[in-house]
Amino acid sequence: MHFQDMFIKHPATFSFEFFPPRDGAGSDDLYLAINELVPLRPTFISVTYGAGGSTSELTHELVLRIKREGRLDPMPHLTAVLHDRTKIRSMLEGYAACGISNVLALRGDPPRGMDISESLVGDFRYAAELVSFIRSFNDEGVHPDPRGFGVAVAGFPEGHPQTPNRLLEMDYLKAKVDAGADCIITQMFFDNRDFYDFRHRCELAGINVPIIAGIMPILSVNGMRRMAELAAGARFPASLLRAIRRTGGEPDAVRRMGIHWATEQARDLLDNDVDGIHFYTLNKSNATREIYRTLGVSDSRGMVV
Repeated sequence: MHFQDMFIKHPATFSFEFFPPRDGAGSDDLYLAINELVPLRPTFISVTYGAGGSTSELTHELVLRIKREGRLDPMPHLTAVLHDRTKIRSMLEGYAACGISNVLALRGDPPRGMDISESLVGDFRYAAELVSFIRSFNDEGVHPDPRGFGVAVAGFPEGHPQTPNRLLEMDYLKAKVDAGADCIITQMFFDNRDFYDFRHRCELAGINVPIIAGIMPILSVNGMRRMAELAAGARFPASLLRAIRRTGGEPDAVRRMGIHWATEQARDLLDNDVDGIHFYTLNKSNATREIYRTLGVSDSRGMVV
C-alpha cells in the first residue's frame, strides 16, 4: 500500500524493522520472528541495508521473498553511500517490477573504517538528492502505481549525530521533505519529550508530513551499550538509568524493565496522536509481542480507538 493511501486508511501506522541475515541460522531465526509477528498485522515492515550497501543483495532477496509470500508489505531501505544513479535505478526497476510500494531513502553509513566523506563518492551526497532521484524515476511511469514509489526519510528527535547545529539539521530535514518525501520515520529515542519537541520543531519549519516514532526496547545492559555505540548521540534519560540500576543488572529484570519502558512510550505516544510507531525488532519477536499484549490488543488494529 502506498504511503499516501496508508495514512488515509489508518489513524496510526504500526511497523516493524528487520535486517537481512548473513547465514542460515540467522535466516531461521528471522523467519521464525516474522511468522510470529504476522498475526499482529503491521501496516508495513522495513528491511535494512548494511553500512555502505554491504547487504544490498541480501536486502533485495529478503524483500522479494516477503513480497512473494504476500503476508506482509515490505519496504526496502536505499542508501546514497557508495551508490550511483545506475545502481539505484537498477534497484528501483527491480522493486517496481515486483510491486513494492514504498522505499526508505537514507544517506546511510560508511563501511567500518571509512570516513563518511570518503564514502560519498557517487552521485548522491545527501539523502535529499536520493529522494529527488526517486521522484524523477516515479515521473517516468515505470512503476505500476501511477504515483510511483512512496518515499520515507529519517528523522532524529535527539539530533543528528553529525549535525550538531540543530537549526541546520531542520533545514536538511525540510530539504528531504521538499524533495518529495511522504513521511518521516525517526531514529529510536527513550524520552517522548524529545519526540514531541521534534514534532513541534517540524511544524515550525513547515514540515507537514506524517512522523512515525521509532521505538526500540532495551533488553540487556550490553544491548544498551551497543545502542549507544551504533546510534551516536542517543540520550538515555536519568529516570531510565535509575530504573536499570534498580534491577541490579539481573538479566531478566533488565529485560522486563526495558519492555515496560517501551510499552509506556507506546501508550503515551498513542494518547498523544502519533502518526505511527515503528518497532526496531532486532529480528526478534518476543519483545514486540509482549508490548502488544501489555497494551491489551491482539493486533495493530486494536491500537487506535
